[in-house]
Amino acid sequence: MSPIRVFVVDDHPVFRLGLAAMIHEERPFEWAGEAAGGAEAVLRAPAQRPDLLLVDLVMPHMNGAATIEALRPLLPRSRFVALTDVADSGLVRRAVAAGACGCLLKSVSKQELLTVMQAAARGHRMLAPGIAALAADGSPHAPGADLTQRERELLDLMARGLSNDRISARLSIAMPTVKFHVTNILAKLQVGNRTEAVLKALRHELVRLD
Repeated sequence: MSPIRVFVVDDHPVFRLGLAAMIHEERPFEWAGEAAGGAEAVLRAPAQRPDLLLVDLVMPHMNGAATIEALRPLLPRSRFVALTDVADSGLVRRAVAAGACGCLLKSVSKQELLTVMQAAARGHRMLAPGIAALAADGSPHAPGADLTQRERELLDLMARGLSNDRISARLSIAMPTVKFHVTNILAKLQVGNRTEAVLKALRHELVRLD
């Protein structure tokens, strides 16, 4: 498997250092470089041809959403994950509209971040619970309309009574990935547990039990 080259854009040196240390330790990731702001990233990132860019949303002079908008045409094959410690719905919506495949709070665990990075590198969209609500445009939509195809697969297996362990084996995905998807499903359906999620899914015909 080819390494996933990661470029980090963040105005906090200590945070960049921490991400660099993590990326150097974890396969299949490879460090591709860093920038302390959006303007610097526009100058430096294209030459490195990263597969994935981690972009801080809240930066001075040029925020993360504007940075993604500027870099997307220069790096059409690259994927973007937005990171933030401020729940700014406007910035989150703008980043997603600009092409961010993932958006996470900086308080997430290391495993959650790695899971989203791998998913984003494959082109999957994964928004952390809470972030998904911020990314919504406020327009009414049917329950489950924002579920991804993978989340619908998991929801179907949940409705059939499969545990996380069995879902992991059935879909050949790691347990942290299963848990992250389940958390996303609960957040998008606005329910508190798996039973409520299944009942709501059945009520709105999101799954069918033949």
